[in-house]
Amino acid sequence: MKLPRINPTSTAAWKALEAHFQTRQADRISDLFAQNPNRVAQYTAQWNGFTLDYSKNRIDDTAKKLLLELAQQCQLKEAMQGYFGGSPINETESRAVMHTALRAPASADSKVEGSSVAAEVEAVKTQIKNFCDQIISGQKKGFTGKAFTDVVNIGIGGSDLGPVMAVEALKYYQNHLKIHFVSNVDGDHVYETLKSLNPETTLFVVVSKTFTTQETLSNALTVKKWFLSHASQKDIALHFAAVSTNTAKIAEFGIAPEHVFPMWDWVGGRFSLWSAVGLTIALSVGYNHFEAFLQGAHEMDRHFAETPFEDNIPVIMALVSIWYNNFYGAESEAIIPYTQYLSRFSAYLQQGIMESNGKYIDRSGTRVNYQTGTLIWGEPGTNSQHAFFQLMHQGTKLIPTDFIGFKKPLHGDMDHHDKLMSNFFAQTEALFVGKSKAEVEAEFIAKGVDLDSVAHIIPFKVFEGNKPTNTLLIDQLTPATLGSLIAAYEHKIFVQGVLWNIFSYDQWGVELGKQLANSILSDIDGSTNHPHDASTQALLKAYQNK
Repeated sequence: MKLPRINPTSTAAWKALEAHFQTRQADRISDLFAQNPNRVAQYTAQWNGFTLDYSKNRIDDTAKKLLLELAQQCQLKEAMQGYFGGSPINETESRAVMHTALRAPASADSKVEGSSVAAEVEAVKTQIKNFCDQIISGQKKGFTGKAFTDVVNIGIGGSDLGPVMAVEALKYYQNHLKIHFVSNVDGDHVYETLKSLNPETTLFVVVSKTFTTQETLSNALTVKKWFLSHASQKDIALHFAAVSTNTAKIAEFGIAPEHVFPMWDWVGGRFSLWSAVGLTIALSVGYNHFEAFLQGAHEMDRHFAETPFEDNIPVIMALVSIWYNNFYGAESEAIIPYTQYLSRFSAYLQQGIMESNGKYIDRSGTRVNYQTGTLIWGEPGTNSQHAFFQLMHQGTKLIPTDFIGFKKPLHGDMDHHDKLMSNFFAQTEALFVGKSKAEVEAEFIAKGVDLDSVAHIIPFKVFEGNKPTNTLLIDQLTPATLGSLIAAYEHKIFVQGVLWNIFSYDQWGVELGKQLANSILSDIDGSTNHPHDASTQALLKAYQNK
């Protein structure tokens, strides 16, 4: 089946939302609480140790009802059937979108365009398990007979952002292997990484579907050259693994066939950490934890597929985001996890969300007449409170924000965790309630300060409040809950793409820069002389005169 082609602005729900917004856009969240004593219960979704409180949003019952109607009128339920059913919903590349099959049990018998893929997925999982067990246990050794101590993941985009985020997030569960990542084609990046490594005890994992990606291949060849300055060509087979489909290039590189892990074209790069692209994750924490990671994602898949929209965490997150993006005109969303382990989570979601839904052509091939996509940014709390929260509290921009926190710490220090979580709750409350002029004046009076003497200061200490937030409170950060959390945002991406009538799973916007970089590289080395705009031509001349 094909995804529906429905311009959301043509639906009755969208038109009703526009009219409703015009009459209620000045609403204060505090008034919504005053009008509805049951607001918290009615604006909270709970599932499997997850609590999503979205009550601190500028959404009343009518807006909520209309947003749910928008999802129905854009045929979200029908689109979900194609998504989970393996239809080629990535139509511009004629591919299914089935990263969900990678975390489904074999009994689910996942199908891509009618053909079961369960057996081949299970075969790769078994290959990952056996390889990880052998590396972690020391059964597989390097060319001098020593066990591996370090693993270097060489990839870029989804072949880097997902693994590096998950390895950092699951560091508490990490075994003795030290994990490193090389992504940027900047030579300084790879050389700095190599400085601390012992070629006798380092395993390199090259992740590239085509084995031709410029950044990854350049870094892999540099690493190979460094390795061969210490070892022989035949030793490459012991120290390199590949996640790719280009068997000819892999063989030419010298990687042993048993160290080659396949990929599928029905898995997009930014959703590929569930596949063999996640090999480095499995090496870092062991296969059992990796399997729990997959299971947690699968459980969220089932929640998304089976739960009514009004209680469905990914659907609610998507609809709230659309409300602000398309009606309030909010261009960005902040994602603030209150755990240092998720320090790379926002960067990971930048690719997932902005590469997926940063599109201006709809599914009929015409330019949209409404906003799509959102700018995604964020850093962990409490660090971010001492950085950009000033803008969020007293700036001129509306920034809907997701706060992600955990009830229990991993190392068990409740003194630290209580302080962390007191900030977590305080920030959502402060953004919501703000501080009025009367409250500021009352604080001065309580200190015995004459108001006339501080009248010039008072405006600067007022907080308007009414800043919207979602609060995701989760029991504890485990491989399973991390999998569920990532999957929730993946499904949010899908919902928004369906409602915006765009194709979320291609990324043609990445290609133009690559093409121009290749032509400019040949200009730099003198083999060609392509025409360029005046600015680029002048910059190239300045670079070549270094």
